[in-house]
Amino acid sequence: MFIRPSPSDPIATSDLDFTIINACSATNAKWKEHGLNSEVAIAFNIEKKIGVVLGSEYGGENKKGVFSLMNMWLPMNDQLSMHCSANVGKTDDGKTGDTALFFGLSGTGKTTLSADPDRALIGDDEHGWDDDGVFNFEGGCYAKTINLTEDNEKEIYQAITKNAMLENVALKGPDNVPDYEDVSKTQNGRVSYPIFHIPGYHEEQKAGHAKNVIFLTCDAYGVLPPVSKLTSGQALYQFVSGYTSKVAGTERGVDSPESTFSACFGAAFLTLPPTRYADLLKQKLEKHGSNAFLVNTGWVGGGYGVGKRMSIKDTRACIAAILDGSIHGSEFETDPVFDLAVPKTLNNVDSTVLNPRNAWTDKASYDEKANELAGLFKENFRKYEGETDYAKYGPK
Repeated sequence: MFIRPSPSDPIATSDLDFTIINACSATNAKWKEHGLNSEVAIAFNIEKKIGVVLGSEYGGENKKGVFSLMNMWLPMNDQLSMHCSANVGKTDDGKTGDTALFFGLSGTGKTTLSADPDRALIGDDEHGWDDDGVFNFEGGCYAKTINLTEDNEKEIYQAITKNAMLENVALKGPDNVPDYEDVSKTQNGRVSYPIFHIPGYHEEQKAGHAKNVIFLTCDAYGVLPPVSKLTSGQALYQFVSGYTSKVAGTERGVDSPESTFSACFGAAFLTLPPTRYADLLKQKLEKHGSNAFLVNTGWVGGGYGVGKRMSIKDTRACIAAILDGSIHGSEFETDPVFDLAVPKTLNNVDSTVLNPRNAWTDKASYDEKANELAGLFKENFRKYEGETDYAKYGPK
């Protein structure tokens, strides 16, 4: 999960910056007395440079614990810490191409969409952005395995070889073959694998400043466009809002999608106020002229239970149009509720799907749900009154 030092690297033999003790078989019997939510506990003591993980059956707490520390340390040096994946374009002359960032919570497609055979993966989940560009501070990837197939997610599927670790994945047959469709244990099966299992990964694990910044959301209301172009102000509003839907398998007790707002697409891991990270992002976007987009990987043609989930094929087509720049040649229309710039046409994507209202059979129901979600955005942003003026870039 972390960058591996070589045996000759002085980091490997020097005093450790931080120690994590993962006691996964131990639990906190007094969790109610301590005001916790369960017997599982993840505790970090910054002064003593030590962290303890109790009772978790996932390795993710190791990486997210360190991520929380990075969210404190990097901004102190005016470096932006980000819950995002990143990849870089490949060029014919072997030089480094354009950098793209993919922000998003679990279940939005961050890992899937950044693992692109036509681009080199910088990192899967956690990055920094400083004066030199974007850099990864992980050494691996942590992906969901539910319904994983080679056809849908080739790079991830083929990365599950020796030195990859499966967590809570059912096995079948005498040879114990992983069964990714069997969710009897949990829908949140996971695999952790080193980044070099991805063919053509970007070995330097750093690249230039981001040309495109993509915010991924899984909208269970089914009212947000599959792709929309954001102004810099709208980008900051969406970043601070961090809207998505919790999907089954990402959190305990979630059986169907639930709309939620997670600041900076990673509120649980922030150690500073969200506006601190937003202000740093603003500096980066303005200084480097980065493009920003909102991509909905959630429902289309209706909300959960009525419509259907956006196909990976259509979402990939939206991403491809962003990365190759062809989306800028599209004619755009403005969404009347969310004030977003939506392309009327886009290569290989049904134009009816691009405008979410057109994809709904019941237009009145769409209008009702769109206004309901807009109200949730506004209500959520009230907590930042007095801290920032980004609210003016939200829904009308």
